[in-house]
Amino acid sequence: MKPAKGDRAGKGTRSTAPAQGQIRINRFLSMCGITSRRKAEELVLLGKVEINHAVVRDLATRVDPVRDRVFVGGTQALPVEGLLYLVLNKPKDSITTLSDERGRTTVMSMVRSRQRVYPVGRLDRNTTGVLLLTNDGNFAHRLMHPKFNVPKSYKVSCDRALARADLALLRGGIALPDGRTAPAEVELIPQGRGKEIGITIHEGRNRQVRRMFETLGYEVLKLDRVAYGPVTKVGLARGGTRSLTRSEIRSLKEMAGYTEEELLSGRSPGHIPR
Repeated sequence: MKPAKGDRAGKGTRSTAPAQGQIRINRFLSMCGITSRRKAEELVLLGKVEINHAVVRDLATRVDPVRDRVFVGGTQALPVEGLLYLVLNKPKDSITTLSDERGRTTVMSMVRSRQRVYPVGRLDRNTTGVLLLTNDGNFAHRLMHPKFNVPKSYKVSCDRALARADLALLRGGIALPDGRTAPAEVELIPQGRGKEIGITIHEGRNRQVRRMFETLGYEVLKLDRVAYGPVTKVGLARGGTRSLTRSEIRSLKEMAGYTEEELLSGRSPGHIPR
């Protein structure tokens, strides 16, 4: 696609006049499974997006998916051929990242897929269990958005029995440096001698569950995510993956605020309401 008359190469200015086959840059990046349309706009404004090796910052920029080459952070963005929704039973000592410069094991090394997928959120190195992966950027972004409060359940193993007073504190919310946590569902696990606790949170802060227990003076010996919404790891070996079922995908989308029309059509929403 040629720049409009008077544009200078490399300045990020391109013609925004509609042409047959062209689509808005934010929509194109969403089609590539990179992120939601709104987040794509942020990438454009930050100068992270190049079209035919020229940085663009105009949100009205249009691209031809066939003729133009789009790069985000130096990596070419390509539309996905189909949407994938997977669950991995993450083992301990694996990193939730696409690659690791120190050569450590990443969760991506356990995924067998011809199409590139991305983790939905993070589990720290020593946390095990349910980790969702997808190439549907809108879907992933909505699941992580605090507006929708998608539940995530964990089994926590502590160094000592949980006091009843602390059980009540966890249920009501814990004051952390980044703010008080929302109320959580917390129960002692039978036969766990008070050291094993089940907890369901509706937020996605960094290392949140560990920090909640550490704030109360407990050492978390093991942390296992047992469910993300309706998705569990039952029957899935550690390090194994499987595709989500249709019912699991639909349930997650309902939790993430998809409308009935979007559910029936299979389309991803274009934005997240404030």
